[in-house]
Order: sequence, then structure tokens, then C-alpha cells
Amino acid sequence: MSTYRLKNLLSPHSVALVGASPRQGSVGRAILHNIQKAKFKGDFGLVNPRYAEIDGVATVASLGKLPFVPELVVVTAPASAVAALIDEAGQQGAAGAVIVSAGLGHGAGSLADAAERAAQKYGMRLIGPNCLGIVMPGVNLNASFSAHMPCAGNLALISQSGAIAAGMVDWAAQRSVGFSGIVSIGDQLDLDLADLLDYFALDEKTRAILLYVESIKDARKFMSAARAAARIKPVVVVKSGRMAQGAKAAATHTGALAGSDAVYDAAFQRAGILRVSDLRELFDCAETLGRVKPPPGKRLAILTNGGGIGVLAIDRLVELGGIPAEIGPDVREKLNTVLPRTWSGSNPVDIVGDAYPARYAAALELLLADAGNDAILVMNVQTAIAAADDIAATVTGVVEKYRREHPGTAKPVLAVWVGADPKIIDLLSSAGIPNYPTEDDAVRGFMHLVRHREVVEALAQVPPAMPSTFEPDIDAARKVVAIALADGRHWLDPVEIKRLFDAYDIAMVPTFAAADAEQAVVRAEALLAQGSTVVLKIMSRDIVHKSDVGGVVLNLTSAHAVRKATAEILARARALRPEARIAGVMVQAMVVRPKARELILGLADDPTFGTVVVFGRGGTAVEIINDKALGLPPLDLQLARNLIERTRVSRILRAYRDVPAVKPDAVAMVLVKLAQVAADIPEIRELDINPLLADEAGVLAVDARVAVGAVARKFAGSGPANFAVRPYPSQWQRHIQVKDGWRVFVRPIRPEDEPLIHELLRHVTPNDLRLRFFAPMKQFTHEFIARLTQLDYARAMAFVAFDEATNEMVGVVRIHSDSIYESGEYAILLRSDLKGRGLGWALMQLIIEYARSEGLKAISGEVLAENTAMLAMCRELGFEVKADPVEHSICNVKLVLDGH
Repeated sequence: MSTYRLKNLLSPHSVALVGASPRQGSVGRAILHNIQKAKFKGDFGLVNPRYAEIDGVATVASLGKLPFVPELVVVTAPASAVAALIDEAGQQGAAGAVIVSAGLGHGAGSLADAAERAAQKYGMRLIGPNCLGIVMPGVNLNASFSAHMPCAGNLALISQSGAIAAGMVDWAAQRSVGFSGIVSIGDQLDLDLADLLDYFALDEKTRAILLYVESIKDARKFMSAARAAARIKPVVVVKSGRMAQGAKAAATHTGALAGSDAVYDAAFQRAGILRVSDLRELFDCAETLGRVKPPPGKRLAILTNGGGIGVLAIDRLVELGGIPAEIGPDVREKLNTVLPRTWSGSNPVDIVGDAYPARYAAALELLLADAGNDAILVMNVQTAIAAADDIAATVTGVVEKYRREHPGTAKPVLAVWVGADPKIIDLLSSAGIPNYPTEDDAVRGFMHLVRHREVVEALAQVPPAMPSTFEPDIDAARKVVAIALADGRHWLDPVEIKRLFDAYDIAMVPTFAAADAEQAVVRAEALLAQGSTVVLKIMSRDIVHKSDVGGVVLNLTSAHAVRKATAEILARARALRPEARIAGVMVQAMVVRPKARELILGLADDPTFGTVVVFGRGGTAVEIINDKALGLPPLDLQLARNLIERTRVSRILRAYRDVPAVKPDAVAMVLVKLAQVAADIPEIRELDINPLLADEAGVLAVDARVAVGAVARKFAGSGPANFAVRPYPSQWQRHIQVKDGWRVFVRPIRPEDEPLIHELLRHVTPNDLRLRFFAPMKQFTHEFIARLTQLDYARAMAFVAFDEATNEMVGVVRIHSDSIYESGEYAILLRSDLKGRGLGWALMQLIIEYARSEGLKAISGEVLAENTAMLAMCRELGFEVKADPVEHSICNVKLVLDGH
């Protein structure tokens, strides 16, 4: 797994610092000072052969001279010495190292490569190089050169920038916000964002994870880890480079719309990550997520002594998609009894500028008891009538009493004290009440909580399998693309595009190719005879935008007009674009759908995330209007609907004035089909339908471009080579028969299987649970089972077995690959009353078959030595069984797969 030995790095019992210097201002000395100041409780040693002591700490000449074996080695030595130090640390038995040193270079033959190879020899894990270091308040470790040591808390920060990490530490120190860990990952030689997401997702001390991202190396691995983490706790990201122009050289409208940052945005949304725009919003998000849990809904009640600021808060709430809580008649009547007659009578609950602490307390208690809201924002504008600090103290007391009376179910309370003194901020913060400088910040904080709850609900849905509502002619489509590639072409011609779309049941206007005017007339006459007028378009793989060269002529009604227009189009194109390869013209029937909306749909190829689906407003000004939304495939109808709803043009797909609504789901279904095209034929590099006409009768593609090319596998493992999100692997569903004719249905696990897993566990004896989990298990939480059922089908896979006669779940087997996708660790659990009937053997064979299909080199596992039945089956299946050299009660089992 990607978390292998990470606990040793981030919660070590012993630390060695190599390369510390007495020189003032040196990185090594700063880290030594921070380790001392944090009062690390474990063994600590200092290695430097040039000095006998540094700042009163005795040194040794080498790691081997330490009186203990360090779990973690912190390296600040010159770049040229790093690889040898890592090798020495590995020989000594160190679990890993934080390489703070910079200048190791990149790629084969570099100093970084030498350090990585040295670590791999010993199974060491590396953080860095070129990083700030790590700060782990829970174990009193500050192995960084940050200026402050934050207190222990429940936020984890993973940052690709040391400066950002240092800034977060400074902010946290001022706001009394605690961290479970801060890791600056630097150049990500080994451990990357995904590995650390895996670690902190399972860390019980971490409530929320904050990310600062500049770029992502392995998109499928990142998406897998991010989706898994976001199901369990909030993950918030700030990403730099939002204004980068990633699509300047794009060959299609779709490619131009799919700029680099827009794709990251789509990926974060699909992963369930909350994206914020800047550090201030990240701080506000941390303020909220670090103190309170998400509410069950998005109804916010606002209590304030200033009507104006209350109305501003309501405006912002509605703008961001929240709901102002209704003050019901019963609650209003109760508020009437404790508030002056001049109170607002509605939300925001304006209790007037002369409000004393007691008035705040009375109103707040009633709102806290009101089931009509999900959270409360308390605001105070300071006046000369009532002391703001007294009001804050009273509000804090009410909230603390309410939390004591409602443990685990208390609704969130947020606060804004405009222009508050630091002591008021300290008072609110110490009581765990998120507080903000403005109403805008507070409402955003509340909506971050809401978005996280919505994200968790969305992530519980399975990544869709390819839709079964239609059956494309995949062979015909692949043949079209194969012919083009065999001819050395990079673009399909219009007739080929029509055949491709026909194979996927995507309606397209009849389209014919003509090399010259006479061919154009022949094609046009057939259309004219049917009563249609004719459209001519320039046909050239080098002319992306036909209208730019006058390459489109509409409403031609005679053979003479077609002949004349063809000659003019060809002449104009050759004059304006003499370098372009011109194949002739396209001949199409003129489509007259006066109330149709012009849309653009397509596929783009992103260098990081692979295939991206694009939807937006079409037409010639598509880039200027820039009304688009992006999504990562695979798509089902619901995901396609969500993609459409994120655009402005979605509003006019509904009925308005005398314009009927677009046929329900007609557009969404085309998006689903395009996602399947990308899955079936990864050689399609870009696809652009512009425009797609949509009205009450359905949809019709009028013009399209399709770029093709050989595809290099972007992502490890099986499944579509160009998808960062693996689809639900329905191809692994099967019926099997075991001993005595017992028939069992096996399929990949789904999130909705959670209740069935709980029921399965009821039929497993305490001893069998101990053999599976290596410890007595008295209860299984939702979070624990969610980690088993909510998989990404990339690095992790689980199969569940059902008795076909009773439809009861009878067993589960799972495998989780390591971070480099070479080896997988398995686990298996059966109902205790059904053991010995051949199900365990069948499930083990299935997981071995799956591992082979994924290209894994080995399967491994840990089995208690007393679990003789499991060990016997492992030996029979060909596993090598060895006693664990450290934990003598455990046996390590390993199966090397064929070909490795």
C-alpha cells in the first residue's frame, strides 16, 4: 500500500538529524532548534563528523555510531552526500527519511535518482527532497525550518510548497488552530499527494485535510486516493496557476475550452474535493472544518444586532446556494416574548442595536432548539451600549452548554464579531466556535460544510459502468478509426465521422464529401430532389474554423448555385490559406430548426487527467462566450445532467416564452455516448460537435471534427487507458458453482453494500473476526465499513459473493495494490457457518485472476500463525509462507504471479 511505513515517518519513536550546522541562519541549525523546542519525546541523535557538539547537543560521526536505530532520518546535508546517507540509513534499518536538501536534480542519472534507488533497496520511504520538512504536533516533532510550532489539532496539511506550509503554520499559531500533521512534500521523489491522502484519511486524529497543489504526477492514483479520502472527511484544495493559458494551440473548439485549470477543476469536483480560490479562503475553510462537523442540510439562521450586515449575509447565502432558514410561527411567537417589538420578525433575526448579552442568549437558545434550521451564524456589530466581549462570553457559554446537552448531534454555530479585539477572537476560538472577520467569510465557511456533505453523498454513487440502454456497433466504429490511422491520417473525414456517429446512435445531418464542383453538384442534386436546400462547407484538416475563410455557404437551391459556390469556397480558401491541405467540400442538407439551441459537446485529451468531456454553448463565438463545463468520464445520465447544469446555457434548455423545452435527457444521452466512445476507442484524441442543435424533437449534430492518433497508456492497470477514473468493472460479474452444486453470484462491491456487510459480519464468529483483523472486534463503524465498500476500482478492488438461492452475502475478498502498482495485499472473510464449502478457494482464485489481469507481479498477505486453515489454502494455491521476522505470531504469505 502507499501508506507502507508512513506511520514510522510521521509518528516516529526515534529521529536522527544529519547535516546540522552551528552556522547562524543555516537550515540544519533551524531544524535542530525546532526539534529541541518542540520537546520530542523519543530518542534523538545528531550526526555531523565535523563537530563534537552543536548548540549543546553532542554529535556522532555517522548513523552507525548512534546508540539506537532511528526510525526517521532528517537530511539537511549537501545534495552530493544525500544518496550515500540514505544508503547508510537503510543499512541501519531506518524506515524513512525527510530530505530537506535541495539541488538533487531530476530524472535518470541525477542525485535524486541515486537517492531513490538507495531507498528502494531497503524499503525506505522518502519525503522531499527540496522541502520544508514535517511538523507533527501529536508526537511533539517539528522537523522543519518553519518559524512556529502549531498546537495539536485535527487538521492535516499536505503542501507542494514549503512557503505555503510555513504560512499556514504562522496563521495557525495566531488563530489557535491545531494540526494533526503538516507535510511539505517538495519534489515528491517517493511519497506524493496520494500517499499522504491515504495516510491522513485513515488517521483518527485528522478531521479534515488541506492541500496546496501545483501539479499532479499520477492522476489515476491521485483521483483514487482523493475520492477515498473525501468519502471519509473533508478534503480542501487551493491550486495555483488558475490563469494559465493551457489551450493556445488546441486544434478544436473543445480543446480550446478544456484549458489546464478547467480540467483540474473538473477533476477536483469528480474527486469530491472542495476547491478554494486563495489562501484566505483556505484559512476560512480550515477555521470551519477544524472546529465543527457538517450539518444535515443548508438552512442557515442568522442572529445579529445589525440589520444591514444580516441582509448582506442572506444575500451571500442565497448567491452561494444556501437556504435562509424559515422562522416558523411557533418559534416566532417564542421570540416575541424575549425580544423587543422592533425585532425583524424573520431571518435574519435582527435583535436591534441595543441588544445586551441576555437578549443574545435568549434568542440563541430558541434558535438552537428550532428544528427549522441546520446551523446558526451569530453576528455582532460593536456599539457603545453593550460590550462586545460580554456578548461574546455569553454566546460562548450558551453554545458550550448546548454542546454538552447534545453530544455528537449539536448543530454548528459560527460567529462574526466585526472589528473584534484579539481577546474576543481568542475567546471564540478557544470554545471551538469558528469565527470570521466578515459576514462573507462566515457564509462561505458554512457553505464549505454544506458542500462537503453533498460531496459525500455524491461519492457514495458508483463510478458508472458503460450504459446498457443502447448497444453501439463498436466494431464498425473501430474500423473507421483503424482505416484512418492505417492511411497515416490524423483527422476523420466528414463521411467517416457520420459512420462513427451512426455506430453510437448520435444523430447527424446527412453529410457527403465532394472533391470538386462537379461531385458537389451530384451530391446536392439528391438532396434537392428531396425538397431540401443545401449547405456547403470547406473540407480541410488544416482549417479549424471554417467561417474564418468564408468556408460555409447556406441555403443553396439549385445545381448552378452549388457549382458556383463550390468554386468560390475553394478559391477563397486557397487564397487565404495557401498552405492548407484542401480535400474539397462537404455537402449537407440545410437544417431549419428555428427554436433549436446551439450547443457544443466534445472530448479533449488532457496531458495529466486523460480524456475530458466538454459541454457548453456552441456556435462560432464559443471561445468568446466561454460558457462551458468539463467532466471526467465515465458518465451516466445523472453525471451528465450535473455537467449540463453547471453552465449558463442549461437555463435555456428549459421552456421559456414560446420556446418549448429541449427533449428530456436528449443532450445528456449524447454526453454519455461520447464518454463511451472515449472508453471504446482511446485512439480518438479529440472530438468536437459544434453545433449540436437541440429542441423539443431531439438533437442533431450539424458539424463535427474528430482527431485520431496512436494512444500511449496513460495510467497503470487495466480499464480505459485514458481514463483517470475507472468505471465500475461490470465485466467481472460472474456465476460460480462450488461444492455440492452450491451456486454463488460474485460481483465487484458497491457502496450500497454497506448494510449487507454489517449483516455478513453478524454471521462471523468473534474468533474468525480476530483471525481476520488480528484483534478482537466488538463493533464496526460506518467509517470503517465505508472504507471497505466505497472503492475506486483502480488501486483497490473487492468482490462480494451472494448465495443465489437466498441472495444473502456470504463472503468478500479484496486486494489493494501498492503505490507503484506492482504488488497487491489481499484479505478474505467468509460467513463462519459456510466455511469448508469451497467458497474461500473460489474467491482466492478470482482475486488471483484479477491481479494477473491488472499486471501485478505478486500478491501478499499477513496471516496469523494459528490460522492453519488459511495457511494450508495459501500453500495449496502456491503461496510462499514465511514467519515474520519481527512479529512471530504472524506469517507473511506471497504468491509470485506468472511471468514475474
